[in-house]
Amino acid sequence: MSRVLIVEDEDHLAAGLKLNLEAEGYDAEVEEDGQVAFDRLVASGGLFDAVLLDVMLPGLDGFEVVRRLRAAGQFVPVMLLTARSERDDVLRGFEAGADDYLPKPFDLSILLVRLQGLLRRHTWLRGTYQEDEGPDQFAFAGKLLDFRAQVLRWDGAEQPLTLMEATLLRYLVRREGQAVARKALLEEVWGVREDTDTRTVDNFIARLRRYLEAEPSHPRHLLTVRGVGYRFLAEPDEQ
Repeated sequence: MSRVLIVEDEDHLAAGLKLNLEAEGYDAEVEEDGQVAFDRLVASGGLFDAVLLDVMLPGLDGFEVVRRLRAAGQFVPVMLLTARSERDDVLRGFEAGADDYLPKPFDLSILLVRLQGLLRRHTWLRGTYQEDEGPDQFAFAGKLLDFRAQVLRWDGAEQPLTLMEATLLRYLVRREGQAVARKALLEEVWGVREDTDTRTVDNFIARLRRYLEAEPSHPRHLLTVRGVGYRFLAEPDEQ
């Protein structure tokens, strides 16, 4: 049974989410204050499998909660629930380290699909993957991607990766050299068919380029394929 922490200060919404998640077989708990939720998650030692995190909260807002979680080395999957769906707010959430976001008001069935996708990818990266999903590690250009550990290593340094960052990179690495459409990434990585907002993909690619590229504004590994999507090249000079 997966355990989910709902961080929401609107009592009726929190109660409704808890009731529906429990009906779906989840063990759901609620916190209404951002600071309290952060403290609980850090102290829990990985007790929770996912977090549904409202943006507008007392104590700490959702952006700050997820930013502090990542800084503390806590990489539990986080989905932001926000009435603020403007591009800058979405980008800010991803910059903080969120794995997904869902604008309010939302359809419960879509939330459940997105949550199932987060949990499935978390299990996959933690070791219960299928053999055809590829190796746990991938080396290129002096860097090592460790998907199970969710980290990028190079020259004695390392960059932790969120669940969605690691999942997206693994998907592109498996299709090295292929042009992959944004729509395919949304469906296969995020598990979303109802949502056609390709900004989600673009924002993640921009973030990953800062990790992978010597010059993020002139990428050599994560390339844009105009009118289609993106292509990963491990050794671009050899293509």
